[in-house]
Amino acid sequence: MTLESAFADGPAFVPYLVAGDPDEDASRQYVEALAAGGADVIELGLPFSEPIAEGPTIQEAIVRALDGGMTPERYFAFVETLDVDVPIVCMTYYNLVYQYGRAREEAGTGNAANSTGPDESGPRPFVERAAAVGIEGLVVPDLPVEEADPLRAACDEYGLELIFIVAPTTTDDRLARIRDLVSGYVYVQARLGTTGAREDVSDHTESSLARIADWDVPKAVGFGIKTGAHAERIVAAGADGIIVGSALVDIVAEGEESGESAATVADRLEAKARELKEGAVAGARVRSESR
Repeated sequence: MTLESAFADGPAFVPYLVAGDPDEDASRQYVEALAAGGADVIELGLPFSEPIAEGPTIQEAIVRALDGGMTPERYFAFVETLDVDVPIVCMTYYNLVYQYGRAREEAGTGNAANSTGPDESGPRPFVERAAAVGIEGLVVPDLPVEEADPLRAACDEYGLELIFIVAPTTTDDRLARIRDLVSGYVYVQARLGTTGAREDVSDHTESSLARIADWDVPKAVGFGIKTGAHAERIVAAGADGIIVGSALVDIVAEGEESGESAATVADRLEAKARELKEGAVAGARVRSESR
């Protein structure tokens, strides 16, 4: 399945988890549980030590994954072992993307036949490796669109989608630039601030969607979605999909704190995934009936 097909048959449910949280074996079960629960795309975080777009919930998950030894190379190996039939999107920060080739070369793990030259910095080696393990797209929240041309070129070379985040405060000039470069889907940030589950849905959602209504890529809304009712409201407002991270990472954290087995946490994640997917589908019905 491709990102394009994931949005073709109704609203897409796009969950997010941090790879390796709390360890690779449990994390693998959790990702596969989300796919079983109805995920259409999975955003899989590659942990970085300075995750500026993340709230406390995901920051703590990143710490757990880093403490467990997750690295870019282990991340790519992790993706290769996943038994899921949905597209995987890597969400990470540009420092890891840009420095990957040089770090690999210094560690002596680079492939000389594919070397881009003596200076392996830049996004191409990372994108090449991501494509090799089957990753379909990238989200890089700290990369300004004005500086995204090298990553866009590398994604074009290796067939990856490049997803950008549109916030309520994104300027018209920046929106125009994002429209030129985005592919796969656009990540619509429903509220200001960092990620985190909320008790309500932001009133910015409809206005944010209206600003990009004529774009020819799917619009997936994230930041703050926690329940099936939230998902229903977001899709009814015009979204083509929902992105949910903190509400799922909370389940992983609760399982760690209470000593639940990985199998029990996986069951809870699958049940939450079904709730969110069903809410999104209900939202599509509401939108259809209101026309």
